[in-house]
Amino acid sequence: MNRGAVSETPSHELGMARPSSPRGPKWLAGFVAEYGVVLVEDDDLTRGRLARAIEGHPQLRLLGAAASCEEARRLFAREHPQVLITDLGLPDGDGVDLIREARRQSPDTLVLVITVFGDEPHVVAAIEAGAMGYLLKDGTADYIGTSILEMIAGGSPISPPIARYLLRRFRPAPEAATGESDTPRLSDREHEVLSLIVKGFSYAEIANLLGVSAHTVTTHVRGIYRKLEVHSRGEAVYEALAMGLVKLDE
Repeated sequence: MNRGAVSETPSHELGMARPSSPRGPKWLAGFVAEYGVVLVEDDDLTRGRLARAIEGHPQLRLLGAAASCEEARRLFAREHPQVLITDLGLPDGDGVDLIREARRQSPDTLVLVITVFGDEPHVVAAIEAGAMGYLLKDGTADYIGTSILEMIAGGSPISPPIARYLLRRFRPAPEAATGESDTPRLSDREHEVLSLIVKGFSYAEIANLLGVSAHTVTTHVRGIYRKLEVHSRGEAVYEALAMGLVKLDE
């Protein structure tokens, strides 16, 4: 894969619906169908991890990977994939606009969002633009293959915290609450750590920025997870933004 750019895989290896292959016609009984996927992710490490997960699945074919909206548009126009996987925060544009364009050009293409943004504006905008699935980055790509196939089969893979948010959004508003707020009370240091997590810093980088040990950062993270009732980095980012504990411009 061309690092940080559109994949330059030879065109004879990129076909999504070729009538035949060295293994025989696609329509033979027992043959496992392949689904063409285009990936859009600007972070090199994340793009590589997701690309390997897609390439390692027997029913998925990675048609190419792009690191920007411009590269994604060229790749999409050339390949017309069955599945588009995209981040929302891209260096030269908004992933939501990319989703709208893709859906206009190819209404049958299914769009899956994989991002760190779990706040209301991003979630709602992506779904309204045509995304059929919305996953938060949580440090692992093991779920990617099953999530894509779930979407192809008619499902809508959604990270648990996003599903909880959507349920809350459409649930009737409760009567005025009494007593103390349900917003978790974080210590000043926990708030600092959470703010840096939302900005994408690794635990080692956070330790260096705050002048503490990695063990101390891990201890604070455990406290944050417990208070927010989450189990992953992606869920923590979502809850922090949804509850207003941290703002992206802080």
